[in-house]
Amino acid sequence: MITLHVFPLSPRAFKVMALAEHLGLDHRLRIVDLTKGEQNTPEFTALNPNQRMPVMEDDGFVLWESNAIMQYLASKKSDNGVLPTDLRGRADVMRWQCWDLAHWDPACATFIVERLVKKLFALGEPDPAEIKKGEERFHRCAKVLDAQLKDRRYITGDTLTVADFSIGAPLNVAQIAGLPVAQYQQIVRWHAELCELPAWRKTLESSQPPRAH
Repeated sequence: MITLHVFPLSPRAFKVMALAEHLGLDHRLRIVDLTKGEQNTPEFTALNPNQRMPVMEDDGFVLWESNAIMQYLASKKSDNGVLPTDLRGRADVMRWQCWDLAHWDPACATFIVERLVKKLFALGEPDPAEIKKGEERFHRCAKVLDAQLKDRRYITGDTLTVADFSIGAPLNVAQIAGLPVAQYQQIVRWHAELCELPAWRKTLESSQPPRAH
């Protein structure tokens, strides 16, 4: 059985959890409670020396980095279609997952850290200077994503792929983190459709952040 070491509130954990659920893979979750510093224990550090989750274990094989885990999981169910088997289709999906890591995730993370993580870990108030930088990064990326989604149901076309799971996950906390996404109609439409996926809904139920006050 596949074991996923996760902190469910994290979008990086969510995308792995939701994909495993969507693929119908036999898996179990082991919670890494970041609020208690469990990522720093010797046991977890032996799995990932970076002391970050998510981490996957599969019959003695240990893998970290969420997008790498997603490609591994998708490869186990290659007939599902979430990871194309043709060379160009797979390269296109990988391109968007790389874009996620280099641009989208950092842009969203600024808001998530300042408005959600700081509150959760009692690290003080949001830094207005960081929020301003985050807004600049977010709008630059959101324009790219919104344009890509025009006339496309999903990011790379009419077929759901791991790229959608990767890039869609941070939007689950858009309201509480204050992501300025409302003006991007294609992104809002696309994420609403993702939220209707049974696996997405089920995973959301176990990944709810604290309510905003």
